[in-house]
Amino acid sequence: MDDWKYAQGDESDQLARLHLFSIKKRCDGGEVEMTITVKEFVTPADPALQFFAQADKQTNQNVAPYTPSGWGKTLLEALLECIKEVERFPYQAEIH
Repeated sequence: MDDWKYAQGDESDQLARLHLFSIKKRCDGGEVEMTITVKEFVTPADPALQFFAQADKQTNQNVAPYTPSGWGKTLLEALLECIKEVERFPYQAEIH
């Protein structure tokens, strides 16, 4: 049972549980680790989009910086959309 959902007092609070994932993106000169945070909303604005995933780093920095993200009805769907977006553009920042 997901009793954490009962902690939300008002729908406008947008209470969400966070799920963290890590992925390594290959790029020129090596690889960079990205953290993807998936939010699981108690009461999403659109019931079909209960999960929202977003990477912690931007890609395509030298042209038009882009933050990979994805929405979905399930955690897996949102995570897969975000991973697809991570792979869409190159990572161009300095690698430390």
